[in-house]
Amino acid sequence: MTDRLGPDNAIWDDGEWVSWDEINQQIQYKEWRARYPNADLSLVPVFESLIGTAEEYYHLTGRHLQVYGDIGELYGAITHGIKLHRNYAKGSDGRLGNDFVEIKTITPFKNCDTVEINLDRHFSKVLIVKINADFEVRGKLLDRKALPQGKVRGNRLCIDWSLVEAK
Repeated sequence: MTDRLGPDNAIWDDGEWVSWDEINQQIQYKEWRARYPNADLSLVPVFESLIGTAEEYYHLTGRHLQVYGDIGELYGAITHGIKLHRNYAKGSDGRLGNDFVEIKTITPFKNCDTVEINLDRHFSKVLIVKINADFEVRGKLLDRKALPQGKVRGNRLCIDWSLVEAK
């Protein structure tokens, strides 16, 4: 077996062989750039692999992996360009320009589409990410000032997905 490029695995272009794998990768990157214009494209395969693994595991076992918070954070990084803080950082999950962003994820196994936001945390935007039962991911980004009224328990605000208007 050889790794040499030739007419069986590549095309001749501008004086050199270009592999079909390289061409397919460039097409994939163009599709991702159209779908995720703010993304660090190196994160997209990790996100897609993680959501795919969570879905496959659920279909095989009927149980959920505990990865949905990470999926929500990756979704924020990819779709909005949020720069994530290190794990377990206090106050917020990441930054978007000068804004601190709190990311809350609604999991596919949750009985209701609500999130609970700790109002004592330091953030100026909230990204609510919803992963539905078909493992489709959507998000709504809002300013803290635009948070809808919800139940307040102490310093925690409960918000229903259906009441949230995306910015």
